[in-house]
Amino acid sequence: MNYRHAYHAGNFADVMKHSALALVLEHLKQKDKPFFVLDTHAGTGLTDLRGIEAQKTGEFRDGIARILAEPAPHEALKPYLDALAALGCSAPAPTQYPGSPLIACHLARADDRLAFCELHPEDAETLRGHVPRNQQARVYETDGYSALKSMLPPKERRGLILIDPPFEVRDEFDRLARELDEALKRFATGTYMIWYPVKDPSLSGTFLDHLERNGPPKTLRAELFIRATDPATMSGCGLLIINPPWQLDRTLFELFTWLAEILAQGDGARARVDWLQK
Repeated sequence: MNYRHAYHAGNFADVMKHSALALVLEHLKQKDKPFFVLDTHAGTGLTDLRGIEAQKTGEFRDGIARILAEPAPHEALKPYLDALAALGCSAPAPTQYPGSPLIACHLARADDRLAFCELHPEDAETLRGHVPRNQQARVYETDGYSALKSMLPPKERRGLILIDPPFEVRDEFDRLARELDEALKRFATGTYMIWYPVKDPSLSGTFLDHLERNGPPKTLRAELFIRATDPATMSGCGLLIINPPWQLDRTLFELFTWLAEILAQGDGARARVDWLQK
């Protein structure tokens, strides 16, 4: 799977992933103690929806543009939509879409620490230009998987690890499983969010089976499908959330069920939220 994000910014997968990200960050802010955020595959931070790539696919029109057009969005979307509005993505015709680094920077507090990893030199430099200089946020031009070794456990002893690979190679799930196992040995109490596409069920299914058999306690699976599963296209995507906030499973089921209805592109649109390990 080739998942160059400029072609897909603001699509249904971004709406799903970033709305959940905002909810987890809001939960971490309920305690006064600072937290750490590690984004292993950060990207450029901001996509021009008027650009050639976004216009070629137009995926944002069936993603964030639909959500922004809703007169009564689901209440769980509030922190996400507030962040988007503050970052220049608003109705009726959004012209740019912020990625996870800018959403995290907006929602984090001044004493929270954020690390964004991006291997591509040009993308890392672009991201540096978008990250606010008045926060404890830093961009690292490095492989995000290596950061799981060098940056964990964090000194704060609490935080969120977002792992969102591009899935450009077939063995990505294999490496993801290995690296996640090692990361959990270093920082077992952190909250992990792992995004994955559902295109070839034989690949994602093997990965999920591994976690169901060998994964850590408190591993939540949340999936959103906009149409019936089709190996020719990405019809759905999922999030694995390890050590999720209390009652996030209920919130995500209600939210993703609503998103499935609003973002549906054919028969078979649905949401699934369940525990691989509880």
